[in-house]
Amino acid sequence: MHLDAIDLKDFYASPLGAVVRRLLGARIRARFGELKGISLFGLGFAAPYLALFKAEARPCGALMPVELGAIAWPEQGLASSVLVDETELPLDDEAADRLLLVHMLEWSEKSRELLRELWRVLKPNGRLLIVVPNRRGIWSRTDRTPFGQGHPYSPSQLSRLLRDNNFTPIQASRALFIPPLRWRALLRTAAAWERIGTRLFPTFAGVVIVEAGKQIYPAAVQRKPRARPAVVLPFPQPAAGLQAGRRRDSVAP
Repeated sequence: MHLDAIDLKDFYASPLGAVVRRLLGARIRARFGELKGISLFGLGFAAPYLALFKAEARPCGALMPVELGAIAWPEQGLASSVLVDETELPLDDEAADRLLLVHMLEWSEKSRELLRELWRVLKPNGRLLIVVPNRRGIWSRTDRTPFGQGHPYSPSQLSRLLRDNNFTPIQASRALFIPPLRWRALLRTAAAWERIGTRLFPTFAGVVIVEAGKQIYPAAVQRKPRARPAVVLPFPQPAAGLQAGRRRDSVAP
């Protein structure tokens, strides 16, 4: 059982969600750096973090799986979000420079098929960044936040899953050391919790963040040609690598 897009939107609109977005957003920015002119796609519920790169990444799109549902993103302007099948993404081969998974892998019932599809759409020199609940962290032990949903991972488990599906883990880190409580006094100390936790008790972080690259082997992935959904992501400008097709209707929150 997992939350839907409206639940996740409400969480990130709360004071606790705003702190989470700020802390994890800083880690994601540090890993990706500047993405001017770089294609970036987020799968799952990555919109709160994609907003950091909206002004520079081209294209920048939110791929929201049908199991979660979708919201219109951004709230103003031309929509850059679309409903997708996690194993049939409406992207051409090697269309993405960067891929970001948040609130996705932990509840996916097709994790291997998902990763193989991400391998297909990622460029040879691209990067995949995955954020998942930490198996040993307190956030995975309470269902009061989105990080208490689905299957948590340890860094070694996630790295092994990536290697088994033709990705090479580059760097693993942990984040979110503040307890998952909504006390405003506690939330004001979030930055201090992050500094102290990183140094003293990294094992008990709330999330694991793993960056991976694409392994290139001769005939690494053999796939039979198959028809893909004719869906166009409605980005502000035409984007190379996107299939021509019908524009979807936005799903209002």
